[in-house]
Order: sequence, then C-alpha cells, then structure tokens
Amino acid sequence: MSEKDPIRIFVAHLFDEDADYSRLFEYLESRDNFFYVNTSRPDDMPAGGGEAIRDTLRKQINAAEIVIVPVATHNRNPELVDFQMDLAESLNKPLLGIRSFGGTVMLSKELLQRCADVVEWNDRVITDAIRKLARNEDTSQWEVIDFDPDLL
Repeated sequence: MSEKDPIRIFVAHLFDEDADYSRLFEYLESRDNFFYVNTSRPDDMPAGGGEAIRDTLRKQINAAEIVIVPVATHNRNPELVDFQMDLAESLNKPLLGIRSFGGTVMLSKELLQRCADVVEWNDRVITDAIRKLARNEDTSQWEVIDFDPDLL
C-alpha cells in the first residue's frame, strides 16, 4: 500500500454520517503512512428509494476492497446493513466489524460469524486489520513500552 495505490474501503452506512462513521475516519487519518480511498457516499441518497438505493450501494461496494461494518450502524438498521454485507460477500469482499464505541451495543452472533475479523476502537488495530484483510499484508507491529529499570 502506498500513496499511489491506496486501499479502497467502504464503510456500511444508512445514508447519513453517524458518530461511528465519522469517528472511523478520524482514526484512519491519525495513522501515518496509511493511505485509503473512501468509496462509501452516505450523502448520496438516491431519490427513487428501494431499488435505487440498492443500485447506489452496489456501485459503492463494488469499487471497494474491504467493507467495514460498525456494530452500532448495524443495530440501527439491520436490514439495510445486512444487504450491504450480503452484497460484499457475493463480491468476495472481506468484512471487518468494529465494536460499538465504549461497548454500548452488543455484538450479535450473526455479525460475529459473518465478519472475517471484529476489532475494538484502536487506530493501529483497525488499520492493521484493514491491511491484512484487504491486501493480505502482515504488519507485525509490536507495542513498545518505555520504562526506567532503575525505578523497579
């Protein structure tokens, strides 16, 4: 992954930018050397409803390499998010679940089974999971803890 070859991501949405949707992009932007293109367009609500909504989502998901599903978004409208997940699976796009911020929403068994991985709200963990699922890149990053042995 480079600036010239960013990862194309789709974030499940309900045609509005809720808190988890916006928060996810804040987390992604906080990581150095993580380049992505957002194929989801929550502000692009088609006027026709029904089939027009499904067509719009098909175009957005088809352009992505990975589909990210915030649990809270799924709980707000399971039917629409399930459609997005079904479409992603039919297009062989990996699904990455993100637990609700603060753990306020329970993760359903179905969502847990359908997602290739489910992660917490941690910028490094999220970007590592995206790299692994979208491009099969192993980041092998380790946490470094600085401490003064003289204080022990």
